[in-house]
Amino acid sequence: MSSILTNTSAMVALQTLKGVNGSLARTQAEISTGKSVANAKDNAAVWAISKVMESDVKGFKGISDSLSLGESTVAVARKASERVTELLTEIKGKIVAAQEENVDRNKIQTDIAALRDQIASVVGAAQFNGLNLVNGTQTTVNVLASLDRDTAGNVTTSSIAVTAQDLSIGAYAANDVFNAGSGNAVVSTAADTFVMSLDNGGGTDEITFQNGANAWAAGDRISLTVAGKTVTYTVTASDVDSGNNSVPDLIAVGLKNKIDALGIADLTVDYDSASPGVLTFTNGGAVDLTVTGQFTNAGAGGLGVLDSIDVSTQAGAVAALDNIEGLIQTAIDASAAFGSVEGRIAIQAGFVSDLTDALRTGIGSLVDANMEEAAARLQALQVQQQLATQALAIANQGPQNILALFR
Repeated sequence: MSSILTNTSAMVALQTLKGVNGSLARTQAEISTGKSVANAKDNAAVWAISKVMESDVKGFKGISDSLSLGESTVAVARKASERVTELLTEIKGKIVAAQEENVDRNKIQTDIAALRDQIASVVGAAQFNGLNLVNGTQTTVNVLASLDRDTAGNVTTSSIAVTAQDLSIGAYAANDVFNAGSGNAVVSTAADTFVMSLDNGGGTDEITFQNGANAWAAGDRISLTVAGKTVTYTVTASDVDSGNNSVPDLIAVGLKNKIDALGIADLTVDYDSASPGVLTFTNGGAVDLTVTGQFTNAGAGGLGVLDSIDVSTQAGAVAALDNIEGLIQTAIDASAAFGSVEGRIAIQAGFVSDLTDALRTGIGSLVDANMEEAAARLQALQVQQQLATQALAIANQGPQNILALFR
C-alpha cells in the first residue's frame, strides 16, 4: 500500500543516513584527536583508568626530577670524599717521611698544614643546591624515589635514605680519657689515644675510661680498633644527663658489647661493674693482637684529629702515623658509602624512566585510535553516506509516483 502521509522507505533511509553520519563524525573525531576514547562519554571505565595512569605519569616525572637532584648531590659528596682520601694519602706520605731522624720536620709540618687547609676547602665547597653531605651539618637526607599505588587506590611514597658523612675539621681538643693498665698499654701524652699490645697465649691488659680534664659532651666519640676492626661509641645527651661520672661506665659497657659482636676469635673482653669504666682484654689465641683507642671531641668533626697532627717532634710523628690511618679509612668509608647509594639512585632513576614509558604505552593502548583502521573506516563510511543519501532521495520520490495514478 502506498501512502502520501507516511513514507516508510524515506524514514528507513533517513535513520540509516543518521547512523552513518554519527559513525562518520566519531571516526573523524578519532582522526582529528588521535584518540578512540577522548572523554568519559566515549567509554567511562577506560577513560577513568587512563586518567589515573596519566596522574601517575605526572607524579613519576616529579620522582625523576627528585632522583636527578639527589644523584647530583651525592655525586658531589662522593667526589669530595674521594679527593679528601687522596689528600690524606699525601699527608700520610709526609708523615712517613717525618719518621726519619735526619729530616726537617718543621717544613714537613708546614706541608701537612697546607694539605689540611685544602681538605677543609674541599669539604666546605662540596655542596649542591646548598646541601652539603660531608661537612657534618646533615645526618640523613631522604631522596624521593617512588610512587606506590595499592589495589585499593591508596598512594604512598618511598625514599632512598642517604647517610651523610662528617669529613669536617673542627676545633680539636684533647682530653684525658684513657688511663693505662699495668700491662703493655701505652697512653699518649694528651691521653686521647692509646696503643695496647696483647701477647698470644693469654696476654692480658686493661684500659680505663675516665672523666678527664673536661666534662663529657654529647657527640664525643671513643673509637677502638681491635685486630683491624673498629667500633665506636658516641656519647649521647642522655648519657651526659645521667651524670659525668656515669659516662665512662656507659662507654665501657657500650664498647664491650660492640667488640663482642665482632666475634673476634680467642679474644675476651671483660667488664666488672665493681670497677666502673674499666675493660680488661685477654688474648687467648696464638697470634699477638693490637688494640688502639682514639678520642674525638664533639666539635672536632669526622677528621678533627687531623687538627692535632704535629710531626715537628719524633713522638708526634709516631703518633701521627697511627692517627692518619684511621682518618684515611674514614674518608674511604665515606666514599664507598656515597658510591653505593649513588649507584642505587641511578638504578632507581633508570627504573622510573622505564616504568614511565611503560605507563605511557599502557595509556596509549587504552585510549589511542588505530589510525590505519580509522582511515579504512572513514573511506567506507563516506561511501555509505553517499549511498544513504541516494537512497533517501529515491525514497522521497515515492509520493511523486502516486500522481501518475490520477492522470
